Amino acid sequence: MHTPVALAVGRYLVTPLIRRIESGRYTASVSIRRGMHDRVFRFLPQFDSDALASRYALDQGRHIALHGAA
Repeated sequence: MHTPVALAVGRYLVTPLIRRIESGRYTASVSIRRGMHDRVFRFLPQFDSDALASRYALDQGRHIALHGAA
C-alpha cells in the first residue's frame, strides 16, 4: 500500500487521506492544516490504486491551499 506523504504549501500542511471501499477501489480526501486547525475535503472520483488516489488528493489540496476552495 502507498504511504501518504504530507506536503508543505506556504503556511499549510497538505496530507492525503486514502480509503479503500467495498468495491476494492479507493477514494480520496485531503486534510489542509494550518497551526492546530485543519479542514478536510472529500472528493467524488474513485481510483484503481491508492497511489492514484493519493496523487489526486495532493494535487487538489495544493490547489485549494494556493487558491482557496471554490
